Amino acid sequence: MTAVRALVTGATGQDGSYLVEQLLEEGVEVHALVRANEEGAAGLLPERAHRYVGDLTEGATLEAMVADVEPSEIYNFGGLSSVALSWQEPILTAQVSGLAVGNLLKAAYELQERTGNRVRFVQASSAEIFGRTSRVPQDETTPLRPLTPYGAAKAFAHHLVGVYRARGLHASSCILYNHESPRRPETFVTRKITASVARIACGLQEKLAMGNLDARRDWGWAPDYVAAMVLALRDDVARDYVIATGVSHSVRDFVAAAFAAAGIADWEGLVTLDPRFARPSDAPELVGNGARARELLGWSPSVTFDGVVGRMVAHDLALLGGR
Repeated sequence: MTAVRALVTGATGQDGSYLVEQLLEEGVEVHALVRANEEGAAGLLPERAHRYVGDLTEGATLEAMVADVEPSEIYNFGGLSSVALSWQEPILTAQVSGLAVGNLLKAAYELQERTGNRVRFVQASSAEIFGRTSRVPQDETTPLRPLTPYGAAKAFAHHLVGVYRARGLHASSCILYNHESPRRPETFVTRKITASVARIACGLQEKLAMGNLDARRDWGWAPDYVAAMVLALRDDVARDYVIATGVSHSVRDFVAAAFAAAGIADWEGLVTLDPRFARPSDAPELVGNGARARELLGWSPSVTFDGVVGRMVAHDLALLGGR
């Protein structure tokens, strides 16, 4: 039988790297889009993955790549992933997290029309599309009211998925809530916390400087969320799915769990508040209702909140030669 051929954007980021590993283990022929000289959080791509060098801002290149590869599965994990950075680069955010999705969907639809073979597409969306909503928890019917350039770009892309699904493309959007792993760079607050706590525990850093400790988020384990996206893409019916644990914790809870994992009970004096790290606008509580994914895909998270934080701290301690 001919192997499944998949195209993955954002293949060297946290989620993309886990996805590439999963697909290769399944025997899928993986084609990965990477930026020039990019190694990413997981290092170089495995040799078995076919590498395409390009940029999500190059619409014509994206469409030509899809036409050339002729994938049956397209996973769009690419984009500008930092909410904070989107305030500094709103136009770039719109290009890579919004407009590029239009190019990929158009190319997927045209490939399907040209070959007569079904092309499946899944978009890595974000809970940031909901913004300051009064509905807690959020589900697939929650109105989109983004508060950030990142959320606005993701909301545009989310709507585009629905447009092309209505046109006959098997296109699904997975609305991912916060999901973490040791492959997060320290530009993300979660990895900043665990790496800093590890350094404090090893006597290499004195304080952890934080912004808003009261924001609440729904945190899960990144490989679980990647697995959910594969299930969504391969389901018989294309739909939108909220991928979440259904349990929210504050940033303060994350900090406390990190110090506990490092064996430090009395941590309050080790944390300082710095307004420079506060976002211009932050949704107070984002927690998802993942009932649809549980019922229709049979998906459920496998790692608890404390487990996620503990694994990250253990990894960062190991990097420093700590306990």
